[in-house]
Amino acid sequence: MEWITFNDGNRIPAVGFGVFMIPNNGPTYEAVLAALKAGYRHIDSAAAYFNEEDVGRAVRDSGIPREEIFVTSKLWLQDHGYEQAKKGIARSLRKLNLGYIDLYLVHQPYGDVAGAWKAMEEAKAEGKIRSIGVSNMTPALWNRFVPQFETKPAVNQVEFNPLFQQKEIRALMNETGTKLEAWYPLGHGDASLLSNPVITQLAEKYGKNAGQIILRFEVQDGVITLPKSTNPERIRTNLDIFDFALTDEEMEKMHALDTGKGTHNPDAPGVEEMLRGAFVIED
Repeated sequence: MEWITFNDGNRIPAVGFGVFMIPNNGPTYEAVLAALKAGYRHIDSAAAYFNEEDVGRAVRDSGIPREEIFVTSKLWLQDHGYEQAKKGIARSLRKLNLGYIDLYLVHQPYGDVAGAWKAMEEAKAEGKIRSIGVSNMTPALWNRFVPQFETKPAVNQVEFNPLFQQKEIRALMNETGTKLEAWYPLGHGDASLLSNPVITQLAEKYGKNAGQIILRFEVQDGVITLPKSTNPERIRTNLDIFDFALTDEEMEKMHALDTGKGTHNPDAPGVEEMLRGAFVIED
């Protein structure tokens, strides 16, 4: 496993296991245990995934020392604002029951983000959270909120894959030493990505599958990547990307696949309202 160092000095495994849309009360528990057994040491959850309890239980039952496992969770929209964010942080800490959270993110950057960030900064100072960051920030949202922050984000978790390489936001993030973390790193099963001739030819050359070529490209490009699967074989192979490296020319060919277009636009009209009405997280 390769590790990436944050702007606060903490480190994160370059490949993590995402648990988005995996149900609580069993499925997430089994998936996380399988991931940890396969060698993952980085688990990415969120309050809005409704499976923090299963993540925490799997980590505790794994037999692996807590300090060897990197756990991320995220603050949901309903808990933005200083006082409410303190409650949201406490809820995540309680549900995970792991003593501390390695990385905590503002999940959706709307509303009183500055107030939420202040509460997260305080939780970091108190040792409840090791690193703090943001998610789904476009250049417009970044410029609206991040200049207000005393502590600059360790990461910005956004949609990223070879067809959507987020060049504009990465340029802004480079100014603060903020790392990019990729959700939908395999394009959410996009056939046009997985069957792209550049990728399939590289897969044949290196004896890997298309997903492994994509993940290798992302890690080599300095991106923290979060492939998600409940298939034990896919969980294993998504981590098997550290025994080869793409050449500079091959990296250039992968960079040339960028279309600048993704599936989610956080700046689009109605997105904030849709997310606010999606669900309520209860204690």
